[in-house]
Amino acid sequence: MAVAPVKETPIFAEVDMGDDSSSTTVRATVVQASTIFYDTPATLDKADRLLAEAAGYGSQLVVFPEAFVGGYPRGSNFGVAIGNRTAKGKEEFRKYHAAAIDVPGPEVDRLASMAGKYKVFLVMGVIEKEGYTLYCTVMFFDSQGCYLGKHRKIMPTALERIIWGFGDGSTIPVFDTPIGKIGAAICWENKMPLLRTAMYAKGIEIYCAPTADSRDLWQASMTHIALEGGCFVLSANQFCRRKDYPPPPEYIFSGTEEELTPDSVVCAGGSVIISPSGTILAGPNYDGEALITADLDLGDIARAKFDFDVVGHYARPEVLSLIVRDHPANPVTFTSASAKNEDSHKS
Repeated sequence: MAVAPVKETPIFAEVDMGDDSSSTTVRATVVQASTIFYDTPATLDKADRLLAEAAGYGSQLVVFPEAFVGGYPRGSNFGVAIGNRTAKGKEEFRKYHAAAIDVPGPEVDRLASMAGKYKVFLVMGVIEKEGYTLYCTVMFFDSQGCYLGKHRKIMPTALERIIWGFGDGSTIPVFDTPIGKIGAAICWENKMPLLRTAMYAKGIEIYCAPTADSRDLWQASMTHIALEGGCFVLSANQFCRRKDYPPPPEYIFSGTEEELTPDSVVCAGGSVIISPSGTILAGPNYDGEALITADLDLGDIARAKFDFDVVGHYARPEVLSLIVRDHPANPVTFTSASAKNEDSHKS
């Protein structure tokens, strides 16, 4: 199996040190780098190296792209047509499933160890497997090396729905940490107004948006969310060339393979950090792999919400309201397990 090698060239760091302020300041980094496709151990090694570099810049929070561990299968159709799935596509899914991780599991333990080693809060995009169903997931870790929890993407986009399951309302967390209230929405679920509103209602202050969208239009969405939510927005995307994926015929970019060279850019990044006022603090970067870093003045949140607090003084709950079903949506429930739980509570 051919895999892209780990890049040993230095990662360019784009740093905005910000201004002096009497309010709390958090240094945050978004990572713009590619997966080592089909090679999860090598990808974790790369994550360790990138975290070490970010910690060297004094970063307290590090956000990785969507599906960094496990990989974003850009260009693949997994041999699917309506009414037909090919044997090659099924084998591609087997390999993709093998690269995914269990949560909890040894890879989660290793990521937790990295967060603790470098004393950073870590937000990591992964492909999670539960049995034989995959989920596009973001995991959260604190600077003591503790796993805090996860968010599963609730709405995969387009062909993603053939390979990823759907998250439910039980994994839309916002974690209250010493550096602010942190949560995440993944790629195009950021366009879902009700999901955003649920996160605003939980008090999100540092809104992480791991993505696979490198179009210029993405920047408009990120700016809008920062202004709407009165929060910092940290969007991390991969920067990938064709050679970062296995070569053909093992891996095919459907419809474009013939036009690509090994150095063709297949995802141009665009990672960015935006303040609650809509000011771009760092990025967007379209030049290559990068660590994009800025200082977040948390006082900017109160300044922004003085103008507009979407779930506070600017809300009209007597006219418009939202109900979030935040319990796990299990396909199967065993009554005997429920009875045992009830008995244990009685005792």
